Amino acid sequence: MDTTHTFDYVIVGGGSAGAAVAARLSEDPQVTVGLLEAGPSDTDQDVVLQLNRWMELLESGFDWDYPIEEQENGNSFMRHARAKVLGGCSSHNSCIAFWAPREDLDEWEQRFGATGWGSEHTYPLYKRLETNDQPGEHHGHDGPVHLMNVPPNDPAGVALLDAAEQAGIPRVQFNDGTTVVNGANFFQVNRRADGTRSSSSVSYLHPILGRENLTILTGQHVKEIEFDADNAATGVISIDNAFGRPSRIGANREVVVSAGAINSPQLLMLSGIGPADHLREVGIDVRVDSPGVGSNLADHPEGVVQWESKKKMVRDSTQWWEIGIFAPTEEGLDRPDLMMHYGSVPFDMHTYRQGYPTAEEMICLTPNVTHARSRGTVRLRSIDYRDKPKVDPRYFTDPEGHDMRVMTAGIRKAREIMAQPAMAEWAGRELAPGPDAQTDEELAEYIRTTHNTVYHPVGTVRMGPADDAGSPLDPQLRVKGVTRLRVVDASAMPEIVTVNPNITVMMMGEKCADLIRAEGA
Repeated sequence: MDTTHTFDYVIVGGGSAGAAVAARLSEDPQVTVGLLEAGPSDTDQDVVLQLNRWMELLESGFDWDYPIEEQENGNSFMRHARAKVLGGCSSHNSCIAFWAPREDLDEWEQRFGATGWGSEHTYPLYKRLETNDQPGEHHGHDGPVHLMNVPPNDPAGVALLDAAEQAGIPRVQFNDGTTVVNGANFFQVNRRADGTRSSSSVSYLHPILGRENLTILTGQHVKEIEFDADNAATGVISIDNAFGRPSRIGANREVVVSAGAINSPQLLMLSGIGPADHLREVGIDVRVDSPGVGSNLADHPEGVVQWESKKKMVRDSTQWWEIGIFAPTEEGLDRPDLMMHYGSVPFDMHTYRQGYPTAEEMICLTPNVTHARSRGTVRLRSIDYRDKPKVDPRYFTDPEGHDMRVMTAGIRKAREIMAQPAMAEWAGRELAPGPDAQTDEELAEYIRTTHNTVYHPVGTVRMGPADDAGSPLDPQLRVKGVTRLRVVDASAMPEIVTVNPNITVMMMGEKCADLIRAEGA
């Protein structure tokens, strides 16, 4: 097999974390960095670059579009959108931009053993990566990722925030350094002033495309990580053609896998790192028996509550889903267990097929469970890298029923907000679940058949203490049982964050680059 390239560092996946790692490592002119991306570049793709077009990307050619396995208690029609383009999901989903609550990151360190990941260590990295239009020393003002407040140009959205206040949920400023347990406002988003999304690709890679020691290779589908006799990662085997002919890309120092919460565990398992029984069942030789690979899949499931609007909704928008509402469903929480997104466009992709009415003018609230307790899996379908893996989120299967309890409370909270006087001139008939669904059982049945995801899968290659067999990574993101191999993306999270995770994934890329540089110093 031909070795087509050799770099000091090979990064598999040019997404939210991978782009950050590549940019930071290549700041050292003494090292060479190869960034491998299965999808195309985004540099000439207006549909990708213009944030207000993001909903066109779902189930498009830029989407891996993973179906999920039959759900025992959830919506089996649901699909997981995962990006197949430079910038990853930061080039594909909306650009809701949150710093994770300090409590989330402190819990990573104190409860889950991710030493060095507490807010004391990671909050400075958020500041480093951002240029925020909010004033104050708390924020960064010279980082690569541009964050802005969504302007309050949507009159229905402004009325909704008035209604939230009438329901006891005050307006707040997001990302001000305090944890919002009960509050609402227009989001901050990672977007530039001209409407271009400030994805990891736009932010980290576009300014350095001419950097001599950074090589970006698109159209590279990595099928396996290569190891030597001592279990040190020495490169990857990649396919860049329609015939399946492989080539080798060598790594003199390290391989960094940043392929996302579905593809990172897939690649590790294809390379012999994963649950031993499963690997043998598929026909893969076991290199490391690591039961946590492909396990612990967490997500933010969301319900979809819809009203017909009495008035014409906006036809121009920053990103169509522009407001966040946080509320606790029980007393004494240090973080909200419920979040809602507000959308100004029809969103009937799961309700219409189940017989619920749709409308041209629609107001949507999508309550989601911020710390869902259900856990799923990612498993190989076969030994063939081209086969989409089996993604089984196992929604609403937590034994205590926490996730469904929060979701039904979320539907009721959404109704309470929409019933306030401020929404009287906007809120028409409730389309879904409709006024006939009132009991817990009726709302739960509606959720089971129509819920969606906020597209936030995490945790499938989680980090944890060195002696924890269930954590495939140590706190330095190194894969246990081998050397010269790390994983950094949402799969490495030991627990899902309360908020939309994309900015946190970029922060993890910053942290990974720091860890690598510190070890190489």
